Amino acid sequence: MSSAAPKIKLKVAAVHAAPIYMDKEATVTKVIRIIEDAGKEEIKLLAFPETFIPGYPYFCEAYPPLDQVKALATYAEKSLVCTPSDPSIQLIQAACRSANVTISLGVSERLPGGYTLFNSQLFIDSTGALLGVHRKIQPTFAERFIWAQGSGHSLRVWKPALGYNLGGLCCWEHTFNGARQALIEQDQHVHVGAWPALSTMKGFESVADAQIEALMKAHALIAQVFVLAVSNYVDESCLEWMERNLGRQEYVKAGGGWTAVIHPFCSFMAGPHTGAEERLVTAELDFDDLGPIKVWIDGNGHFKRPDMFSFKADDRPLWPNEGVVPGLLKQANDKRSEKTETNDERKTTNEGEESE
Repeated sequence: MSSAAPKIKLKVAAVHAAPIYMDKEATVTKVIRIIEDAGKEEIKLLAFPETFIPGYPYFCEAYPPLDQVKALATYAEKSLVCTPSDPSIQLIQAACRSANVTISLGVSERLPGGYTLFNSQLFIDSTGALLGVHRKIQPTFAERFIWAQGSGHSLRVWKPALGYNLGGLCCWEHTFNGARQALIEQDQHVHVGAWPALSTMKGFESVADAQIEALMKAHALIAQVFVLAVSNYVDESCLEWMERNLGRQEYVKAGGGWTAVIHPFCSFMAGPHTGAEERLVTAELDFDDLGPIKVWIDGNGHFKRPDMFSFKADDRPLWPNEGVVPGLLKQANDKRSEKTETNDERKTTNEGEESE
């Protein structure tokens, strides 16, 4: 993948919002509405929080595991199957195409025909093509009895139609230096850091926002990338669902969230925005800013001292449906068809010339 960023300015937005908790259909409708609104504002890249569909499972940290079994089964049923034939995926792809907006969308992803889940980010282009899916490689703490571990195959950057390299990670996955370096090695230009509302959780009230800011700014500078840090907030639909299905709890409160757009030199371009107020945190990225920064730090060049250090990541597919990205597969098939048609035309022309 080329390291050169396009010579463009890109209007972006990080979606500071809450889903309609555990209501997949209603939240898909909300996602489409936000995409449509972004298109009207000529936003070209839109980033959604971690597991926006069907919502982050805050209950996993608030109740004993054995009390959660039924809730976890429901969570799996509300998770998204990320295949081209899934009606929700088709609706979101159509919205992106109609609004001319590229998105990164946090979802709880369900393998077709089973109950294996992943904490995933979908990358859908403004053409409507599904560019790819990143699966969180290491769920954190109680998340481990909800989501499986993603493989290194999904530690990738993708190139939307506008020509920049886009990738992302989820939450404390940003503490994995190897995961971040895997994206740096692919010449990432724009990064989506997707988060839940950590500051609403007991024990994190005074530290979560500082942790998120530190990790997001660190990746911005170390990778020389623009960062969209995006999180949801906890609203009444979330708290009411947990109390109705699992009983009262004292570990998760309303509010929270930390959303910002960060420059590669660590300044805030927009935000940070916190609390229970829905907002598109919007900024304009100028890719011409990257060149001067790489004069100081070239994270995928000689500055990383390749004579001293080497990096290796196992990017082989692990799960049954990995290795096949529908949008890219179609493009590859189209190119093969074009090549075949061209070769057939040449063959026909040559045969005609020989017969003459």
